[in-house]
Amino acid sequence: MAQNGSVRKRGPNILVTGTPGTGKTTTSSALAEATQLRHIIIGDLVKEKNLHDGWDDKLDCYVINEDLVCDELEDLMEEGGNIVDYHGCDFFPERWFDRVVVLQTDNTVLYDRLSRRGYTGSKLSNNIECEIFQVLFQEAKESYPEDIVVALKSDTIEDISRNVASLTDWVGSWHPAS
Repeated sequence: MAQNGSVRKRGPNILVTGTPGTGKTTTSSALAEATQLRHIIIGDLVKEKNLHDGWDDKLDCYVINEDLVCDELEDLMEEGGNIVDYHGCDFFPERWFDRVVVLQTDNTVLYDRLSRRGYTGSKLSNNIECEIFQVLFQEAKESYPEDIVVALKSDTIEDISRNVASLTDWVGSWHPAS
């Protein structure tokens, strides 16, 4: 127990966000392995727990129910020690995160990654435009205190390794706010 009677968090909560294809799951998985934090892939959680309002044929994805997702995560986030992996960030409560990481990828690299995943047409162009205009970085800066938001380059395996090492160091030096 902390001095104020609340339970001390078991570790920081980190949001890893960015346009699809920027390496969120790869980075989050490696970081979870290095730090023993819990990796929560929001897309998988939505499917497993039916936290959606149906399927969007145009975008070829589930329409997540943000309230259901937040309700599902509330206790885990209060406990701490989580890495949340999702391409959006503005609906999560600000109080949940100690660090918000926005992965950014060169448009040519991103185009190739998304094409290999089978993205075509508007789904492909919308995601490339999202990256060009830094939509998720802006969303993160508007949704969280600026001092916890970091943008990290994620073009190569070396970038990902460097990012994981840097974030692992940050987790090692993290101390909960009193």
